[in-house]
Amino acid sequence: MPLNRRTFLERSAAAGAGVAVAGAVAAPAQAHGGHARPRPRKRYSFTVMGTTDLHGNVFNWDYFTDKEFDDKAHNDVGLAKISTLVDQVRKEKGRRNTLLIDAGDTIQGTQLSYYYAKVDPITARRGPVHPMAQAMNAIGYDAAALGNHEFNYGIPVLRKFEEQCDFPLLGANALDAKTLRPAFAPYSMHRLRTPHGKDVRVAVLGLTNPGIAIWDKANVSGKMVFPGLEEQAAKWVPKLRSMGADVVVVSAHSGSSGTSSYGDQLPHVENAAGLVAEQVPGIDAILVGHAHTEIPEYRVRNKETGQDVVLSEPLKWGQRLTLFDFDLVWEKGRWTVEKVGAQVLNSNTVAEDPEITGLLGDEHRKVVAYVNQIIGTSTAAMTTADAPWKDEPIIDLINVVQTETVKAALAGGAHASLPVLSQASCFSRTARIPAGQVSIKDAAGLYPFENTLEARLMTGAQLKDYLEFSARYYVQTAAGAPVDTAKLTNADGIPDYNYDAVSGLTYDIDIAKPAGSRIVNLSFEGRPLDPAARFVLAVNNYRASGGGAFPHVAGAQQLWANSDEIRNTIIQWVQAKGTVDPALFASVDWKLTRDGVPVF
Repeated sequence: MPLNRRTFLERSAAAGAGVAVAGAVAAPAQAHGGHARPRPRKRYSFTVMGTTDLHGNVFNWDYFTDKEFDDKAHNDVGLAKISTLVDQVRKEKGRRNTLLIDAGDTIQGTQLSYYYAKVDPITARRGPVHPMAQAMNAIGYDAAALGNHEFNYGIPVLRKFEEQCDFPLLGANALDAKTLRPAFAPYSMHRLRTPHGKDVRVAVLGLTNPGIAIWDKANVSGKMVFPGLEEQAAKWVPKLRSMGADVVVVSAHSGSSGTSSYGDQLPHVENAAGLVAEQVPGIDAILVGHAHTEIPEYRVRNKETGQDVVLSEPLKWGQRLTLFDFDLVWEKGRWTVEKVGAQVLNSNTVAEDPEITGLLGDEHRKVVAYVNQIIGTSTAAMTTADAPWKDEPIIDLINVVQTETVKAALAGGAHASLPVLSQASCFSRTARIPAGQVSIKDAAGLYPFENTLEARLMTGAQLKDYLEFSARYYVQTAAGAPVDTAKLTNADGIPDYNYDAVSGLTYDIDIAKPAGSRIVNLSFEGRPLDPAARFVLAVNNYRASGGGAFPHVAGAQQLWANSDEIRNTIIQWVQAKGTVDPALFASVDWKLTRDGVPVF
């Protein structure tokens, strides 16, 4: 039965992991010397398993390279691997002494998830069941929090996915915009049966990311609002305790650190899990998501109670499985948490579960065939291998597609005469366009995110600030010092996707200078850039909505916006052209220098 706002309380009461039986019974008290020994305290142990940021990964497969997934650390991905780990834990602990939950970002990220949202959508009449719903149902998930990427394809796709899941999607801070009531189940309650005749009630509270209101404004504006995690946790945790919860676990699609990649654009803290642990009493553990980092165990002391709250974040895409191990003791007529510990298991230590790969084999083959469709040819091979430090033709390809798309959209309008510039990032250092035939997967591999395209009005002075901010990405390297490309980029942890190259301008980045004063020789059409000149910037919606906290762009006037993903625009451009010829669009607009001398 699909879960909705009317039925989640009824379903929660019947709950989730259901009935659990522990393996041992407490020994009876023994008489000695005419006196009864104190009866041993009743104890019970159980485990909550957790995943997060699965991003559409079922198989250990990379649809962009069309081969088995691999990285430098030889991680594996996918729910088929997770399923094997889950089975092992259930066998060890006793299935009914376990729960399995997720912290969000489930239905976006791979071509498998894209295909069933856009190509053969689950929302179609008699449409298919989403592969992620099929896999998670088969594995036996008990609850999952909403991630921000759940909203990328619109609320109808999310609602259909929710309907197809045999477990609740939780979001205590996802509220109906008009009634301010929960738009999804805030929590689920799970009853575990112990050998002592006293059940343990475990509440799982789901919290999602308030950034949804910005990042997916087009999909949620006027429909849903997303208040802060701390605020809603403070509201719900006492309620769950008053309802008889012995243990409260929060599944939070929010990083642990309290930082934000959105600067002051975000009205609430993006990565608030640590703050929730610190500020809201009554929480025993938090499954952390969103940040794509691995945190086996992290303890935060609650300010009010002085008790530690245990946090854990398993690595994205099904690379890790978190285990929260709880030890409980019966005292004063109730179960009390005596000890909590957390660890992560690595999915590369096990084989894929054949039940899951067999269940979704047809869907996998359909998507492999789809991504291998030929859409055009290229006169030369292009790669992103050097794109983080050189102006490469493959990034120019993204920019020319975006520039032409925005020019066509503004044609005949009030801003048609303004020059159009474009920003692009190197999202993957392994993307490539081969010489010869170009497939969907080749083109889509340039843009693995579901970003859409916008046009924003910017001045020359604002663009200078924008480029200076972007150039923080490079590690300051003195003139004459050796240059090691392995150590040149990602200064202060800035990811590749938060370094933008801007086409339509020419400039040098002097990496010998400190951040904030690196952009030199900034020109437009051969002349120094006029600070007052107006330009149109073709920019993705992530950046336009404050992603990366780049200056000016989020507050700039929006001239146009598209609802189609940029990667689809690239695919359509290649199909329309038939032939991709870098000689027609590639140019070296920027370069790294030191004291005027090119680095490469």
